[in-house]
Amino acid sequence: MARGVKQRKPVSSTVGGRGSQRVYQKSRGQRSRPSVWRTLGWIAAFSGVSLVSAFAGMTFVLMSPFQGTNHRGQGNPSWLEMMTRGLQYGMSRPVNLLVLGVDKVLDAPEGSPERFRGRTDTMLLARFNPENGTITVLSIPRDTRVKIPGYGIDKINAANVYGEVDLTVRVVSETLNYTPIDRYIRIDTGAFRELVDLVGGVEVNVPKRMVYTDHTQKLYIDLQPGLQTLNGEQAEGFVRFRYDELGDIGRAQRQQMLIKALQKKLANPVMLTQLPKIYSVLQKYVDTDLTFAELMAIAQFSLRIEPENLRLILLPGRFSGDGYEASYWLPDYERIDRLVAEHFSDRPSKLVNYTWSESGTLRIALQNASGSSDAAQDMADFLAHHGYTNVIITEEWYQQTPETEIVAQQGDIGAAQMIRSVLGMGRVSANSTGVLSSDITIRIGRDWAAVLH
Repeated sequence: MARGVKQRKPVSSTVGGRGSQRVYQKSRGQRSRPSVWRTLGWIAAFSGVSLVSAFAGMTFVLMSPFQGTNHRGQGNPSWLEMMTRGLQYGMSRPVNLLVLGVDKVLDAPEGSPERFRGRTDTMLLARFNPENGTITVLSIPRDTRVKIPGYGIDKINAANVYGEVDLTVRVVSETLNYTPIDRYIRIDTGAFRELVDLVGGVEVNVPKRMVYTDHTQKLYIDLQPGLQTLNGEQAEGFVRFRYDELGDIGRAQRQQMLIKALQKKLANPVMLTQLPKIYSVLQKYVDTDLTFAELMAIAQFSLRIEPENLRLILLPGRFSGDGYEASYWLPDYERIDRLVAEHFSDRPSKLVNYTWSESGTLRIALQNASGSSDAAQDMADFLAHHGYTNVIITEEWYQQTPETEIVAQQGDIGAAQMIRSVLGMGRVSANSTGVLSSDITIRIGRDWAAVLH
Protein backbone atom coordinates (compact mmCIF):
# COMPACT_ATOMS: atom_id res chain seq x y z
CA MET A 1 0.00 0.00 0.00
CA ALA A 2 1.33 3.41 -0.93
CA ARG A 3 2.52 5.59 1.89
CA GLY A 4 0.63 8.80 2.53
CA VAL A 5 1.93 12.23 3.42
CA LYS A 6 3.67 12.24 6.78
CA GLN A 7 1.96 13.74 9.82
CA ARG A 8 2.52 17.47 9.98
CA LYS A 9 4.55 18.88 12.86
CA PRO A 10 4.75 22.27 14.58
CA VAL A 11 7.04 24.60 12.66
CA SER A 12 7.71 27.35 15.17
CA SER A 13 8.11 28.06 18.83
CA THR A 14 8.09 31.19 20.96
CA VAL A 15 10.97 32.32 23.10
CA GLY A 16 10.34 34.29 26.26
CA GLY A 17 7.04 35.00 27.95
CA ARG A 18 5.29 32.18 29.78
CA GLY A 19 7.09 29.04 28.72
CA SER A 20 7.24 27.64 25.22
CA GLN A 21 4.35 27.26 22.79
CA ARG A 22 3.95 25.10 19.70
CA VAL A 23 2.00 26.22 16.67
CA TYR A 24 0.02 23.58 14.78
CA GLN A 25 -1.71 23.56 11.43
CA LYS A 26 -5.38 24.48 11.38
CA SER A 27 -7.86 21.93 10.12
CA ARG A 28 -8.44 22.25 6.39
CA GLY A 29 -12.15 22.29 7.07
CA GLN A 30 -11.73 25.54 9.00
CA ARG A 31 -10.35 27.52 6.07
CA SER A 32 -12.09 30.79 5.39
CA ARG A 33 -11.48 33.82 3.24
CA PRO A 34 -7.91 35.16 3.45
CA SER A 35 -7.44 36.94 6.77
CA VAL A 36 -4.81 39.45 7.82
CA TRP A 37 -2.63 36.70 9.28
CA ARG A 38 -2.90 34.41 6.27
CA THR A 39 -2.15 37.28 3.92
CA LEU A 40 0.89 38.09 6.02
CA GLY A 41 1.93 34.47 5.70
CA TRP A 42 2.35 34.98 1.99
CA ILE A 43 4.24 38.21 2.63
CA ALA A 44 6.65 36.38 4.93
CA ALA A 45 7.28 33.63 2.41
CA PHE A 46 7.63 36.19 -0.39
CA SER A 47 10.16 38.02 1.75
CA GLY A 48 12.04 34.80 2.43
CA VAL A 49 12.18 33.57 -1.14
CA SER A 50 13.06 37.01 -2.48
CA LEU A 51 15.47 37.77 0.40
CA VAL A 52 14.49 41.36 0.99
CA SER A 53 16.59 43.48 3.31
CA ALA A 54 16.17 42.95 7.04
CA PHE A 55 14.44 46.27 7.62
CA ALA A 56 12.03 45.90 4.71
CA GLY A 57 11.24 42.31 5.57
CA MET A 58 10.50 43.03 9.22
CA THR A 59 8.27 45.90 8.14
CA PHE A 60 6.34 43.51 5.89
CA VAL A 61 5.40 41.21 8.73
CA LEU A 62 5.03 43.73 11.54
CA MET A 63 3.23 46.68 10.00
CA SER A 64 -0.36 45.42 9.91
CA PRO A 65 -0.55 42.93 12.82
CA PHE A 66 0.32 45.46 15.48
CA GLN A 67 -1.82 48.14 13.92
CA GLY A 68 -4.61 45.64 14.35
CA THR A 69 -3.96 45.38 18.11
CA ASN A 70 -4.25 49.10 18.75
CA HIS A 71 -8.02 49.12 19.05
CA ARG A 72 -7.82 46.43 21.73
CA GLY A 73 -6.29 48.87 24.18
CA GLN A 74 -2.62 48.03 23.71
CA GLY A 75 -1.67 51.53 22.65
CA ASN A 76 0.48 52.59 19.74
CA PRO A 77 3.68 50.48 19.97
CA SER A 78 7.03 52.00 19.11
CA TRP A 79 9.31 50.45 16.50
CA LEU A 80 11.42 49.02 19.33
CA GLU A 81 8.36 47.33 20.85
CA MET A 82 7.30 45.99 17.45
CA MET A 83 10.75 44.57 16.79
CA THR A 84 10.81 42.97 20.26
CA ARG A 85 7.42 41.33 19.76
CA GLY A 86 8.36 40.13 16.29
CA LEU A 87 11.65 38.60 17.40
CA GLN A 88 10.04 36.39 20.04
CA TYR A 89 9.38 33.76 17.38
CA GLY A 90 11.92 31.24 16.15
CA MET A 91 11.96 28.20 13.90
CA SER A 92 12.35 24.96 15.82
CA ARG A 93 13.06 22.82 12.75
CA PRO A 94 13.26 22.96 8.93
CA VAL A 95 9.98 23.85 7.20
CA ASN A 96 8.77 22.81 3.74
CA LEU A 97 6.35 25.32 2.21
CA LEU A 98 4.49 24.56 -1.04
CA VAL A 99 3.87 27.67 -3.16
CA LEU A 100 1.25 27.38 -5.92
CA GLY A 101 0.53 30.03 -8.54
CA VAL A 102 -2.96 29.27 -9.86
CA ASP A 103 -4.34 30.05 -13.34
CA LYS A 104 -7.35 32.31 -13.60
CA VAL A 105 -10.71 30.56 -13.20
CA LEU A 106 -12.68 32.76 -15.56
CA ASP A 107 -16.17 31.94 -14.27
CA ALA A 108 -15.25 32.12 -10.55
CA PRO A 109 -17.04 34.91 -8.65
CA GLU A 110 -14.81 37.72 -7.40
CA GLY A 111 -13.44 36.90 -3.95
CA SER A 112 -14.78 33.33 -3.94
CA PRO A 113 -12.76 30.20 -3.00
CA GLU A 114 -13.35 28.89 -6.53
CA ARG A 115 -10.76 31.30 -7.92
CA PHE A 116 -8.03 29.12 -6.36
CA ARG A 117 -9.20 25.91 -8.09
CA GLY A 118 -7.51 26.40 -11.44
CA ARG A 119 -4.49 24.57 -12.81
CA THR A 120 -1.22 25.46 -11.13
CA ASP A 121 0.87 27.57 -13.48
CA THR A 122 3.74 27.76 -10.99
CA MET A 123 4.74 25.15 -8.40
CA LEU A 124 7.61 25.71 -5.96
CA LEU A 125 8.64 23.82 -2.84
CA ALA A 126 10.60 26.12 -0.52
CA ARG A 127 12.57 24.73 2.41
CA PHE A 128 13.58 27.07 5.23
CA ASN A 129 16.39 25.28 7.08
CA PRO A 130 17.64 26.85 10.33
CA GLU A 131 20.10 23.98 10.80
CA ASN A 132 22.37 25.09 7.95
CA GLY A 133 21.09 28.62 7.32
CA THR A 134 19.72 28.06 3.80
CA ILE A 135 16.56 28.53 1.79
CA THR A 136 16.14 26.01 -1.03
CA VAL A 137 13.50 26.56 -3.71
CA LEU A 138 12.65 23.60 -5.96
CA SER A 139 10.88 24.45 -9.24
CA ILE A 140 8.47 21.69 -10.30
CA PRO A 141 7.52 22.03 -13.99
CA ARG A 142 3.77 22.11 -14.57
CA ASP A 143 4.12 19.43 -17.28
CA THR A 144 5.70 16.88 -14.90
CA ARG A 145 4.19 13.44 -15.62
CA VAL A 146 2.84 11.87 -12.42
CA LYS A 147 0.19 9.48 -11.17
CA ILE A 148 -2.67 11.37 -9.54
CA PRO A 149 -4.56 9.09 -7.11
CA GLY A 150 -8.07 8.45 -8.38
CA TYR A 151 -7.40 10.04 -11.78
CA GLY A 152 -4.46 8.17 -13.32
CA ILE A 153 -1.50 9.56 -15.25
CA ASP A 154 -1.62 13.29 -15.90
CA LYS A 155 0.39 16.49 -15.68
CA ILE A 156 1.03 17.56 -12.10
CA ASN A 157 -0.69 20.91 -12.63
CA ALA A 158 -4.07 19.11 -12.87
CA ALA A 159 -3.98 17.94 -9.24
CA ASN A 160 -5.31 21.25 -7.91
CA VAL A 161 -8.29 21.04 -10.27
CA TYR A 162 -9.11 17.44 -9.33
CA GLY A 163 -8.69 17.65 -5.57
CA GLU A 164 -7.55 21.15 -4.65
CA VAL A 165 -4.66 21.68 -2.28
CA ASP A 166 -4.98 18.39 -0.35
CA LEU A 167 -4.51 16.27 -3.46
CA THR A 168 -1.76 18.57 -4.74
CA VAL A 169 0.17 18.23 -1.48
CA ARG A 170 -0.14 14.44 -1.64
CA VAL A 171 1.03 14.22 -5.26
CA VAL A 172 4.01 16.53 -4.72
CA SER A 173 5.03 14.65 -1.57
CA GLU A 174 4.90 11.25 -3.29
CA THR A 175 6.81 12.55 -6.32
CA LEU A 176 9.58 13.73 -3.99
CA ASN A 177 10.04 10.38 -2.25
CA TYR A 178 7.33 11.16 0.33
CA THR A 179 8.88 14.44 1.43
CA PRO A 180 6.67 15.95 4.17
CA ILE A 181 5.01 19.25 3.24
CA ASP A 182 4.25 21.41 6.26
CA ARG A 183 2.25 24.32 4.87
CA TYR A 184 0.98 25.74 1.58
CA ILE A 185 0.25 29.05 -0.11
CA ARG A 186 -1.97 29.42 -3.19
CA ILE A 187 -1.70 32.66 -5.13
CA ASP A 188 -4.02 33.94 -7.83
CA THR A 189 -1.74 34.92 -10.72
CA GLY A 190 -3.53 38.26 -10.85
CA ALA A 191 -1.38 39.33 -7.90
CA PHE A 192 1.78 39.18 -9.96
CA ARG A 193 1.09 42.05 -12.34
CA GLU A 194 -0.08 44.40 -9.60
CA LEU A 195 2.88 43.66 -7.33
CA VAL A 196 5.49 44.23 -10.03
CA ASP A 197 3.83 47.51 -11.00
CA LEU A 198 3.75 48.61 -7.36
CA VAL A 199 7.52 48.17 -6.99
CA GLY A 200 8.15 50.10 -10.20
CA GLY A 201 8.98 47.13 -12.43
CA VAL A 202 11.95 44.76 -12.41
CA GLU A 203 15.16 44.91 -14.43
CA VAL A 204 15.72 41.73 -16.45
CA ASN A 205 17.98 40.79 -19.36
CA VAL A 206 15.54 39.18 -21.81
CA PRO A 207 17.61 36.53 -23.63
CA LYS A 208 15.54 36.28 -26.83
CA ARG A 209 12.55 37.62 -28.74
CA MET A 210 9.30 36.47 -27.10
CA VAL A 211 5.94 36.72 -28.88
CA TYR A 212 2.77 34.85 -27.90
CA THR A 213 -0.94 35.51 -27.29
CA ASP A 214 -3.30 33.57 -25.00
CA HIS A 215 -6.75 35.16 -25.19
CA THR A 216 -8.21 32.78 -22.58
CA GLN A 217 -5.77 33.86 -19.87
CA LYS A 218 -5.60 37.43 -21.26
CA LEU A 219 -1.87 37.02 -21.79
CA TYR A 220 -0.23 39.09 -24.53
CA ILE A 221 3.54 38.64 -24.75
CA ASP A 222 5.71 40.82 -26.99
CA LEU A 223 9.25 41.27 -25.64
CA GLN A 224 12.45 42.33 -27.37
CA PRO A 225 15.82 40.89 -26.26
CA GLY A 226 18.16 42.89 -24.04
CA LEU A 227 18.44 44.49 -20.60
CA GLN A 228 15.24 46.36 -19.72
CA THR A 229 12.79 47.19 -16.95
CA LEU A 230 9.61 45.14 -17.27
CA ASN A 231 6.24 46.30 -15.98
CA GLY A 232 3.75 43.87 -14.42
CA GLU A 233 2.21 42.68 -17.67
CA GLN A 234 5.61 42.25 -19.32
CA ALA A 235 7.10 40.46 -16.30
CA GLU A 236 4.19 38.01 -16.26
CA GLY A 237 4.76 37.35 -19.95
CA PHE A 238 8.48 36.83 -19.31
CA VAL A 239 7.93 34.11 -16.69
CA ARG A 240 4.94 32.44 -18.38
CA PHE A 241 6.28 32.29 -21.95
CA ARG A 242 6.86 28.65 -22.91
CA TYR A 243 6.81 28.54 -26.69
CA ASP A 244 10.44 27.88 -27.49
CA GLU A 245 12.70 24.83 -27.61
CA LEU A 246 12.76 24.54 -23.80
CA GLY A 247 9.01 24.95 -23.29
CA ASP A 248 7.97 24.64 -19.65
CA ILE A 249 11.57 24.19 -18.49
CA GLY A 250 12.63 27.50 -20.00
CA ARG A 251 9.83 29.09 -18.03
CA ALA A 252 11.10 27.54 -14.79
CA GLN A 253 14.54 28.97 -15.54
CA ARG A 254 13.10 32.44 -16.15
CA GLN A 255 11.16 32.24 -12.89
CA GLN A 256 14.47 31.76 -11.11
CA MET A 257 15.94 34.74 -12.98
CA LEU A 258 13.00 36.88 -11.90
CA ILE A 259 13.33 35.83 -8.25
CA LYS A 260 16.88 37.20 -8.32
CA ALA A 261 15.69 40.42 -10.00
CA LEU A 262 12.98 40.87 -7.36
CA GLN A 263 15.55 40.25 -4.63
CA LYS A 264 17.59 43.18 -5.91
CA LYS A 265 14.55 45.41 -6.32
CA LEU A 266 13.00 44.74 -2.92
CA ALA A 267 16.28 45.40 -1.11
CA ASN A 268 15.87 49.11 -1.95
CA PRO A 269 14.63 51.02 1.16
CA VAL A 270 12.42 53.12 -1.13
CA MET A 271 10.13 50.08 -1.35
CA LEU A 272 9.00 50.76 2.23
CA THR A 273 6.67 53.47 0.94
CA GLN A 274 4.75 50.89 -1.10
CA LEU A 275 4.12 48.42 1.74
CA PRO A 276 0.52 49.51 2.54
CA LYS A 277 -0.43 49.11 -1.13
CA ILE A 278 1.35 45.75 -1.37
CA TYR A 279 -0.55 44.53 1.68
CA SER A 280 -3.85 45.64 0.12
CA VAL A 281 -3.11 43.75 -3.09
CA LEU A 282 -2.16 40.53 -1.31
CA GLN A 283 -5.37 40.46 0.70
CA LYS A 284 -7.28 39.85 -2.53
CA TYR A 285 -5.14 37.08 -3.98
CA VAL A 286 -3.92 34.67 -1.27
CA ASP A 287 -5.05 31.37 0.31
CA THR A 288 -2.77 29.79 2.94
CA ASP A 289 -2.84 27.69 6.12
CA LEU A 290 0.06 29.53 7.79
CA THR A 291 -0.69 30.93 11.24
CA PHE A 292 0.67 34.24 12.48
CA ALA A 293 3.29 32.62 14.73
CA GLU A 294 4.47 30.41 11.87
CA LEU A 295 4.80 33.25 9.41
CA MET A 296 6.70 35.30 11.99
CA ALA A 297 9.11 32.41 12.53
CA ILE A 298 9.67 32.08 8.77
CA ALA A 299 10.11 35.83 8.38
CA GLN A 300 12.62 36.12 11.22
CA PHE A 301 14.66 33.25 9.80
CA SER A 302 14.54 34.69 6.28
CA LEU A 303 15.91 38.02 7.43
CA ARG A 304 19.13 36.34 8.59
CA ILE A 305 19.83 34.50 5.33
CA GLU A 306 22.80 35.56 3.22
CA PRO A 307 21.98 35.97 -0.51
CA GLU A 308 24.39 33.19 -1.50
CA ASN A 309 22.43 30.78 0.70
CA LEU A 310 19.37 30.99 -1.54
CA ARG A 311 19.40 27.81 -3.65
CA LEU A 312 17.20 27.52 -6.75
CA ILE A 313 16.85 24.02 -8.17
CA LEU A 314 14.86 22.41 -11.00
CA LEU A 315 13.18 19.02 -10.58
CA PRO A 316 15.53 16.54 -12.33
CA GLY A 317 14.09 14.98 -15.45
CA ARG A 318 13.94 15.08 -19.24
CA PHE A 319 11.58 15.92 -22.08
CA SER A 320 9.25 13.09 -23.12
CA GLY A 321 9.80 13.33 -26.87
CA ASP A 322 7.80 11.09 -29.20
CA GLY A 323 5.73 8.14 -28.03
CA TYR A 324 3.59 9.97 -25.47
CA GLU A 325 0.05 11.28 -25.79
CA ALA A 326 1.18 14.74 -24.64
CA SER A 327 4.34 16.74 -23.99
CA TYR A 328 5.67 15.85 -20.53
CA TRP A 329 8.60 16.46 -18.22
CA LEU A 330 9.61 12.93 -17.16
CA PRO A 331 10.97 12.84 -13.59
CA ASP A 332 14.40 11.26 -13.03
CA TYR A 333 13.60 9.55 -9.74
CA GLU A 334 17.16 8.45 -8.99
CA ARG A 335 18.38 12.04 -9.16
CA ILE A 336 15.26 13.27 -7.36
CA ASP A 337 16.03 10.93 -4.46
CA ARG A 338 19.57 12.31 -4.23
CA LEU A 339 18.29 15.89 -4.40
CA VAL A 340 15.70 15.24 -1.69
CA ALA A 341 18.29 13.55 0.53
CA GLU A 342 20.64 16.53 0.24
CA HIS A 343 18.19 19.43 0.42
CA PHE A 344 14.82 18.32 1.83
CA SER A 345 15.47 15.50 4.29
CA ASP A 346 15.45 15.79 8.09
CA ARG A 347 17.48 12.61 8.52
CA PRO A 348 20.96 11.66 7.32
CA SER A 349 21.04 9.47 4.22
CA LYS A 350 23.77 7.59 2.42
CA LEU A 351 22.55 9.34 -0.75
CA VAL A 352 23.91 12.64 0.61
CA ASN A 353 27.39 11.13 0.59
CA TYR A 354 27.08 10.23 -3.08
CA THR A 355 30.37 10.96 -4.83
CA TRP A 356 31.41 10.65 -8.44
CA SER A 357 33.57 7.52 -8.46
CA GLU A 358 35.22 8.65 -11.68
CA SER A 359 35.68 12.28 -12.64
CA GLY A 360 34.91 11.37 -16.25
CA THR A 361 31.29 10.51 -15.38
CA LEU A 362 30.46 14.05 -14.23
CA ARG A 363 28.56 15.82 -17.01
CA ILE A 364 30.02 19.32 -17.42
CA ALA A 365 28.78 22.00 -19.83
CA LEU A 366 30.78 25.13 -20.61
CA GLN A 367 29.11 28.44 -21.46
CA ASN A 368 31.50 31.17 -22.55
CA ALA A 369 30.58 34.51 -20.96
CA SER A 370 34.11 35.94 -20.94
CA GLY A 371 34.31 37.78 -24.24
CA SER A 372 37.37 35.70 -25.22
CA SER A 373 36.82 33.24 -28.05
CA ASP A 374 39.50 30.85 -26.73
CA ALA A 375 38.26 30.63 -23.14
CA ALA A 376 35.87 27.67 -23.48
CA GLN A 377 38.28 25.41 -25.33
CA ASP A 378 41.09 26.33 -22.95
CA MET A 379 38.96 25.37 -19.95
CA ALA A 380 37.88 22.12 -21.64
CA ASP A 381 41.56 21.22 -22.15
CA PHE A 382 42.34 22.14 -18.56
CA LEU A 383 39.53 19.95 -17.20
CA ALA A 384 40.53 17.04 -19.45
CA HIS A 385 44.05 17.26 -18.04
CA HIS A 386 42.51 16.75 -14.58
CA GLY A 387 40.43 13.76 -15.66
CA TYR A 388 37.14 15.49 -16.51
CA THR A 389 36.52 14.25 -20.02
CA ASN A 390 32.70 14.33 -20.20
CA VAL A 391 32.70 18.01 -21.16
CA ILE A 392 30.74 19.81 -23.86
CA ILE A 393 31.03 23.39 -25.11
CA THR A 394 27.60 24.94 -25.64
CA GLU A 395 26.37 28.23 -27.06
CA GLU A 396 27.88 31.34 -25.51
CA TRP A 397 25.96 32.96 -22.66
CA TYR A 398 23.95 35.95 -23.81
CA GLN A 399 25.84 38.44 -21.63
CA GLN A 400 29.40 38.71 -20.34
CA THR A 401 30.10 38.15 -16.65
CA PRO A 402 33.13 39.31 -14.65
CA GLU A 403 33.32 36.19 -12.45
CA THR A 404 33.18 32.52 -13.41
CA GLU A 405 30.04 30.86 -12.05
CA ILE A 406 29.92 27.12 -11.29
CA VAL A 407 26.25 26.18 -11.46
CA ALA A 408 25.06 23.08 -9.61
CA GLN A 409 22.38 22.41 -12.22
CA GLN A 410 21.02 19.33 -10.41
CA GLY A 411 21.56 20.77 -6.92
CA ASP A 412 24.80 18.82 -6.29
CA ILE A 413 26.71 21.42 -4.28
CA GLY A 414 29.51 18.97 -3.44
CA ALA A 415 30.32 18.32 -7.10
CA ALA A 416 30.31 22.06 -7.83
CA GLN A 417 32.70 22.73 -4.96
CA MET A 418 34.94 19.93 -6.22
CA ILE A 419 35.15 21.64 -9.63
CA ARG A 420 35.90 24.97 -7.98
CA SER A 421 38.85 23.46 -6.14
CA VAL A 422 40.20 22.14 -9.44
CA LEU A 423 39.81 25.49 -11.22
CA GLY A 424 41.09 27.51 -8.29
CA MET A 425 38.46 30.17 -8.93
CA GLY A 426 34.76 30.68 -9.46
CA ARG A 427 31.59 31.20 -7.47
CA VAL A 428 29.45 28.16 -6.66
CA SER A 429 25.69 28.64 -7.00
CA ALA A 430 22.72 26.30 -6.92
CA ASN A 431 20.26 27.23 -9.65
CA SER A 432 18.92 25.66 -12.82
CA THR A 433 19.75 28.33 -15.38
CA GLY A 434 22.51 26.18 -16.89
CA VAL A 435 22.44 23.42 -19.51
CA LEU A 436 19.65 20.94 -18.75
CA SER A 437 21.63 17.81 -19.62
CA SER A 438 24.56 18.75 -17.38
CA ASP A 439 25.36 18.00 -13.76
CA ILE A 440 27.51 21.13 -13.61
CA THR A 441 27.41 24.14 -15.92
CA ILE A 442 30.45 26.41 -15.83
CA ARG A 443 29.67 29.94 -17.00
CA ILE A 444 33.14 31.20 -17.88
CA GLY A 445 33.76 34.77 -16.77
CA ARG A 446 36.37 37.37 -17.60
CA ASP A 447 38.45 36.25 -14.61
CA TRP A 448 39.31 32.99 -16.43
CA ALA A 449 40.06 34.87 -19.64
CA ALA A 450 42.46 37.10 -17.70
CA VAL A 451 44.36 34.02 -16.50
CA LEU A 452 44.35 32.65 -20.05
CA HIS A 453 46.00 35.77 -21.42
